[in-house]
Amino acid sequence: MAGSRGEPSRRAVFTRRILLVGGGQVALMGVLAGQLYRLQVVDGERYAALADENRISVRLLPPPRGRLLDRYGKALATNRQNWRALLVAERTDDVAATLANFSRIVALTEAERVRIERELYRRRRFVPVVVRDSLTWEEMARIEVNAPDLPGIVTDMGQSRIYPGGDEFAHVIGYVAAPAQADLDGDPMLELPGIRVGRAGLEREHDRLLRGRAGTAQLEVNVVGRVIRELSREEGTPGQDVTTTLDAGLQRAAAERLAGHTAAAVVLDVKNGEVLAMASSPSFDPNLFEGGISAAQWRAWTTAHGAPLINKAIAGLYSPGSTFKMVVALAALEARAVTPGERIVCSGVVQLGTARFHCWKRGGHGAMDLQEAIKQSCDVYFYEVARRTGIDAIAAMSNRFGLGVGPGIELPGARAGLVPTRAWKQARVGAPWQVGETLVHGIGQGFLQTTPLQLAVMTARLVNGGRAVQPHLTRAIDGRLLRGAQPEDWPLIGIPEAHLQLMRQAMAAVVNERGGTAFASRLPAETGAEMGGKTGTTQVRRITLAERERGLRRAEEIPYEWRDHALFVGYAPVAAPAYACAVIVEHGGGGSAVAAPVARDIMAETMSRDPARRTTPPEPSYHTVAARQESRR
Repeated sequence: MAGSRGEPSRRAVFTRRILLVGGGQVALMGVLAGQLYRLQVVDGERYAALADENRISVRLLPPPRGRLLDRYGKALATNRQNWRALLVAERTDDVAATLANFSRIVALTEAERVRIERELYRRRRFVPVVVRDSLTWEEMARIEVNAPDLPGIVTDMGQSRIYPGGDEFAHVIGYVAAPAQADLDGDPMLELPGIRVGRAGLEREHDRLLRGRAGTAQLEVNVVGRVIRELSREEGTPGQDVTTTLDAGLQRAAAERLAGHTAAAVVLDVKNGEVLAMASSPSFDPNLFEGGISAAQWRAWTTAHGAPLINKAIAGLYSPGSTFKMVVALAALEARAVTPGERIVCSGVVQLGTARFHCWKRGGHGAMDLQEAIKQSCDVYFYEVARRTGIDAIAAMSNRFGLGVGPGIELPGARAGLVPTRAWKQARVGAPWQVGETLVHGIGQGFLQTTPLQLAVMTARLVNGGRAVQPHLTRAIDGRLLRGAQPEDWPLIGIPEAHLQLMRQAMAAVVNERGGTAFASRLPAETGAEMGGKTGTTQVRRITLAERERGLRRAEEIPYEWRDHALFVGYAPVAAPAYACAVIVEHGGGGSAVAAPVARDIMAETMSRDPARRTTPPEPSYHTVAARQESRR
């Protein structure tokens, strides 16, 4: 009886428990249904986007680098498609063995091995690393034949930077190389494999213009980031082409003429400051930087005689010597310290206290006026003129002609030089200026330091009517001409035309009249024009009294590092100046014997090509430097 009464009670408890469990399940299913509704309906779009972001990887595509062109459109720096070998580390069980096998097929240098190991360490295993760029067809064939022994190696088409002009344009155009840590400026494109940045010259100056804008590729990837397929591609914007002011033919001729010397030469358009040629010797091949420079090659360059990596046209500092005498003369005329017809007697030496200041001509020149003093480069005349004028007035005039006031050109590494004043010496040396220092500065020596480019600018301003042209190498960006092509774009520097005309006449006499220091370097008759100019010779060491008394030895008997620097500045044609040039030959000896003939040949080539008036390059002719040198043999 008791057992029968307990049975309904147990049944009721069981039923309540079932209902509670069932209710809990219903509530749980409701919660799950609500969550599913929120995930799939309310937040469906957001989660779908997140899923796509996990599935789709957007990667940058490097654009072609812009070209550097000469004034006629000839490529000075361009791109070339080339095959390259890549290594995907996850596709090989033994990276070291793969690289060892590859090196037996295509030799790898120690520097390349170090670079590859560094990049493999920095990147994930499925990201390709460049093993070798610019593979030849034969190298590609050997890699493909030996593919079974090269797990992880894949071939790919890339681009490399090439410089058709090689070492003849290296200092101006510059070169590219892989970005270093210091180059990373937030642009993600710089972290792409195989990307290059400008390291020197115009490549560095216009790097951002030349880079272009990266494209994008949408790739479907799996959960570990491995690429499954490419979904879409948008190519980038190529870098802009930069047209330079250079005449490639004239640049090549200038480089050929300087070959064998440690030297520099610059040719300018006097009316607008365009640099038509800028050569520095010795030079280097910028193409070698594309694949990476070995430590041995770098040591060879940095220790080589003549410092081939330095652009001497903009970074070499030299005393201007007698090429500076026109600036001293203009300062004296402005200060009324001398008149054009006043004659000063040169006896060959000036005594100042216990110091003696010698003229280059033993025995002196006799009575000289201003034009004759420039024509024959009389030192005693300019000692006296500088003493009357004073160093501060000479410095102020120098600045107006572009000396000591900044490089003024869009090339990295350009130097400003130095034009001293009384205040400069007091601040720098802590001693007052001496009269004897003014005398030596009157003939372009002492503390004075200039670059060949500055001397070319000085000459251009002397003969263009006194307009402050600034040198520049960039003519157009993507075909758009830049401002500065017309003479009126440049301000006047405030020199009376009569004074400038006197300087032009004196410089013409230097070259074209007997007794002028460069009379032997007149332009060839076939050019149909005359050149004006001024020679200069600067000492690199003080000549002792004993040496002077026994007579100077022949140049070849003097140790090379003690020989004088040879300089020349010139312009042509005399009747209507269009071009200015400056030449320096380190330790070359006399300016009239060494630098003037170099300038003559370069100026003859300039007149033959006449780039200021041509829109297309001239045909090769007998006027070329190479042809003239061959005819002299």
